[in-house]
Amino acid sequence: MSDRSFPDDLVRIQHAWTATYQALAVCRPADNTVLRRRLLRLSARLFWHPHLASRPAARPALRATADRDTAGRRAAG
Repeated sequence: MSDRSFPDDLVRIQHAWTATYQALAVCRPADNTVLRRRLLRLSARLFWHPHLASRPAARPALRATADRDTAGRRAAG
């Protein structure tokens, strides 16, 4: 149910970034270093993705699309 204005791989990266960020928000996660490195790697992939390279203002819309997608999945299952 993702927005057609964003490629599926980009929405998946944003989902992974959000999940990793939320995992880091837990008080003293056991795998803190692994999560921080993953967040950094995902951030770079988002920043350098060809779809967003020429459209930096689209980043908030991507986040909103990924959030709607996640909310839809939770409601469905």
